[in-house]
Amino acid sequence: MGKNKLARWAEMKSFNNVIEPPIEEVLSKDHILKGNWNRVIFKNENPIILELGCGKGEYTIGLATKNSDKNYVGVDIKGARLWRGSKTAHEDKLLNTAFLRTRIEFINSFFLNDEVDEIWMTFPDPHPKRRNSGKRLTSPVFLNSYQLFLKDRGIIHLKTDNKDLYNYTIEVIRHNNLEIVVSTDNLYAGELNDEILSIRTHYEKAYLREGINICYLAFRLEKNIVLADEI
Repeated sequence: MGKNKLARWAEMKSFNNVIEPPIEEVLSKDHILKGNWNRVIFKNENPIILELGCGKGEYTIGLATKNSDKNYVGVDIKGARLWRGSKTAHEDKLLNTAFLRTRIEFINSFFLNDEVDEIWMTFPDPHPKRRNSGKRLTSPVFLNSYQLFLKDRGIIHLKTDNKDLYNYTIEVIRHNNLEIVVSTDNLYAGELNDEILSIRTHYEKAYLREGINICYLAFRLEKNIVLADEI
């Protein structure tokens, strides 16, 4: 492991906006923060929005900067990536921002029923092979787990450069009769004018320079239904 990475991990441990529990604290049991994020971390009752697979936290930071009346939690397993977002939030004193280092598979150990208002996924791994579809963050496997903490009919946002992941997610939504709020396979073609959607990560800017269209999808996830495992 490089010295820079070790130094970043050490620095990140000094930030009070990072939660980095050992696996034994969340493996098949609830973390102490479950149901307590607003009271312990944010010290307010504002809505909580997650960014799953947040990478360097660019979108989490962008959302938090534009919406001081909402709380944002960026989730990723890569500590070296989280360092960048947590450092920026620390330096800019973004008190409505926190970062959680864990695997998405353990996300239900951290959030209580109805504790989360919205979910963002920005450029997640598309897992292009069909046999790996269950690993996609918009697969029924994951959507069924989000139901446990996302408020009923809470909105899930997907931003991706991968047309196949976009189409796959639409198939899942339609098969399970979920409501699509917004859907476009070319976000910047001009039909949408939304300040939030204009936030661009480093990779998104690179995709646009290469002429790759950005797809965006927002849909509502209903509780108390079991989404199909196969489509």
